[in-house]
Amino acid sequence: MRILWIITFSAALLWSAINPKDQFTWFLEVVPALVGVVVLAMTRKKYPLTPILYVLILIHSIILMVGGHYTYAEVPLFDQISELFGWQRNNYDKVGHLAQGFIPAVIARELMIRAHAVNGRRWLNLFTISFCLAFSALYELIEWWVAELTGDSAEAFLGTQGYVWDTQSDMLLALIGACLAVLFLSRWHDRQLRQLNLHIHIPSDK
Repeated sequence: MRILWIITFSAALLWSAINPKDQFTWFLEVVPALVGVVVLAMTRKKYPLTPILYVLILIHSIILMVGGHYTYAEVPLFDQISELFGWQRNNYDKVGHLAQGFIPAVIARELMIRAHAVNGRRWLNLFTISFCLAFSALYELIEWWVAELTGDSAEAFLGTQGYVWDTQSDMLLALIGACLAVLFLSRWHDRQLRQLNLHIHIPSDK
């Protein structure tokens, strides 16, 4: 599985880097994936993650690479979808922000369980979702800072496409993504955590 993961990541990165729409935007979008793969490589032996989390991180990386290659406002498939449904904008960025809640929710959940940071499943769910919403807000702040520092060069990175509520809808989608991950992946994630054989205590419903 590890070899397949590396091959898939590398192939997607190579494709993304060939003649991107905007080199500066490509760099901004792909940096989190590159940082992530370095962290995973450094921690693989001492702090292995669950298989589901490795797969989700790969999916999130590919989402970033596609957005970096085309820019989030010009992904061709979503231009076609916009025409089909009569949307006024390319909504690929909304997929990215949904993933920005969905995947980090599993990351936060795994780290908190393994660190024994909370007692009780309700607290675990609350802090998982809260982390994702805070992370989404931080990302919006980073977008703002980048825009202030680079001016027009960051327009494609922001990807607002003239939508006045873009920031708020981005955070809402991250919140929805986190809730969906907690709702649909928790039990599957719990089983994989137990299979790591690390004597992990998983908070119960009681």
